[in-house]
Amino acid sequence: MKKTIPLLLALTFILFTHCKTKPAAPTGLVSDHAMVVSAREEASRIGSEIMQKGGNAFDAMVGTQLALAVAYPIAGNIGGGGFMVYRKSNGDVGALDYREKAPKAATKNMYLDTLGNVIPGKSTLGANAIGVPGSVAGILAVHQKFGALPLSEIMAPVIRLAEKGVVVTERQAHNLKYFQKVIVQENGDSTLFAKTFHKGDTIKYPVLAKTLRNISENGRDGFYTGETARKLAAFIQGKGGLVTEEDLEAYEAVWRQPIIFNYRDIRIISMSPPSSGGVTMEQILRMMEPFAVGGLGHNTEKYIQLFSEAAKRAYADRNYFLGDPDFVSIPLDVMLSKAYLDKRMENFTFDHATPESEISHGDIQISESTETTHYSIVDAQGNAVAVTTTINGAYGSKVYCDELGFFLNNEMDDFSAKPGVPNMFGLVGAQANSIAPQKRMLSSMTPTIVEKEGQLWMVVGTPGGSTIITAVAQAILNAYEFNMSMQQAVNAPRFHHQGTPDELILEPEGFSPELIRKLTGKGYDIQEKNNTIIGKVDAIRILPDGRLEGGADKRGDDAAVGY
Repeated sequence: MKKTIPLLLALTFILFTHCKTKPAAPTGLVSDHAMVVSAREEASRIGSEIMQKGGNAFDAMVGTQLALAVAYPIAGNIGGGGFMVYRKSNGDVGALDYREKAPKAATKNMYLDTLGNVIPGKSTLGANAIGVPGSVAGILAVHQKFGALPLSEIMAPVIRLAEKGVVVTERQAHNLKYFQKVIVQENGDSTLFAKTFHKGDTIKYPVLAKTLRNISENGRDGFYTGETARKLAAFIQGKGGLVTEEDLEAYEAVWRQPIIFNYRDIRIISMSPPSSGGVTMEQILRMMEPFAVGGLGHNTEKYIQLFSEAAKRAYADRNYFLGDPDFVSIPLDVMLSKAYLDKRMENFTFDHATPESEISHGDIQISESTETTHYSIVDAQGNAVAVTTTINGAYGSKVYCDELGFFLNNEMDDFSAKPGVPNMFGLVGAQANSIAPQKRMLSSMTPTIVEKEGQLWMVVGTPGGSTIITAVAQAILNAYEFNMSMQQAVNAPRFHHQGTPDELILEPEGFSPELIRKLTGKGYDIQEKNNTIIGKVDAIRILPDGRLEGGADKRGDDAAVGY
């Protein structure tokens, strides 16, 4: 029987939607004209300074992406890929897919043994896990279409950063030490990262500077053909990987139509497949929309239940239906219809958790690396860019090309190596996301732009593997339904449910024992893991007076820089 909204909640909903609430006062960095929020201050500063010199948000995107490859090699990259969603100052919107692709020699069963079982580690570690990188093609496509400054001028400060070096933070020192053994295992003890780096040390990247200079001078031919391509393909194949010069030369970024939908009176523009982010977030929010979300209270028992149950249903659909739209037919018109979403929530009740067996499309799981990175940019003209980029796992495949100066992705793990078997993030995929030559693997990356009353209001995104979608949705709801400032919305404790595994993950120390007891009593399997970080959201909110408030996630070294 379809559940109706209790009268009290309905009245609360009317009250909330018809009374104008004064916007939350900013608590994050505020700037007058332009801003970049990213995982490292060095990258945010380079992006901001590019705009201050007359560049636009798209120029800043190029500089920030490359600066993160220098300052934040755990996820920033030129050896990976990503997605960009943009909104120009005139309201035009679009998206760019520069996701990695499977090499031409890839096969559906390449990670299975003779008995048809997944070979542990083969799709996550080493050269066989590497997909064809798309990041350089992505930034060059953006610059060609929208750039205002010469590429050489944009890249000059990034090259200087690589040559001068980057000061190691405490978090970076910890990460490098944690992964040092496996990096040496894959690259030998003469690799750059065989050395132990401590907080306060400076790491210089002269080889990466040379590679970047080649791109600056030769554009696409500085990476996808010529000397760099020959060296890269030979290096990968020498370590047992499949990427060839032909794969590199054939790679192209693709402009796509973003997912656009309304939630109450805001308009959300997010990434379309092969990202699952926009579709899954639309399903979650629209399944929640009939309820008085704001009236439930932030991170209350009922709010967490409603969000989690909508997420469980959306992730089940994500895992079953979604893949590379160039290879599979995705029934978006059905998945996003009101009739379908209403039907999905028919068996929802606040009384208890809905058993997974009553939701799922079969025993499918998903698992994606959490080591991705996101940056948000708004320029003085009002152009906005949301970009999420990754090499998948921390330091990707752990394969570092010392001759070219960068880590390579392990993005092949984001395919379904075997339908029904979870990847490194516990995500389970179906046939729609099976491996095929030249195919793009499914992703949870969710770069998002939000309009309010027809105007740019928020730019938001996060890393976090399969938790990306729920973290972005919660940041939007925090600001919209619960009237938080941008920094408050980013700081607030987060939770996550993806259906399979059937567990509700709570950020440690963010939720009271009493709340946990109540949710457990409703049948939720609560996981509060010490190493759990559900995203590192970097976002920008446009204030009523036109100034910009940054939300830089306290969970990392993230920083907002503006002018």
